[in-house]
Amino acid sequence: MRNVLKVAAFATAFAVTTVAARADGDVEAGKNVFKKCHACHNVGEGAKNSVGPMLNGIVGRKAGSVEGYAYSEANKGSGITWDAATLDDYLKDPKAKVAGTKMMFPGLPNDKDRADVIAYLGSFGPDGKPK
Repeated sequence: MRNVLKVAAFATAFAVTTVAARADGDVEAGKNVFKKCHACHNVGEGAKNSVGPMLNGIVGRKAGSVEGYAYSEANKGSGITWDAATLDDYLKDPKAKVAGTKMMFPGLPNDKDRADVIAYLGSFGPDGKPK
């Protein structure tokens, strides 16, 4: 039983460290990675919905909640509130995280790319102004 507790404590510490590291990505590098997303998504002052919803203020926002964007039922009903961990899972494989999403992007397989783009997205408030 003692070994089980040690393993559980280690796994928890590892998961927390991994999520924190992903949340601490490089904003400037993330700006470059976001070029892969920009064909469908906008961010920053004046950002508007496009093929995908605008992403201002995504960190801390409920999935499927941007005014004026026609989300899939899967996304609207996912119950997700976007944080570094959920964004990381989603950006790795959108269809695995939200089955039925209409996002056609295959995902970002590189951990650093995901951490960097999450940091970049997190640098914008809901109004599109840098935090």
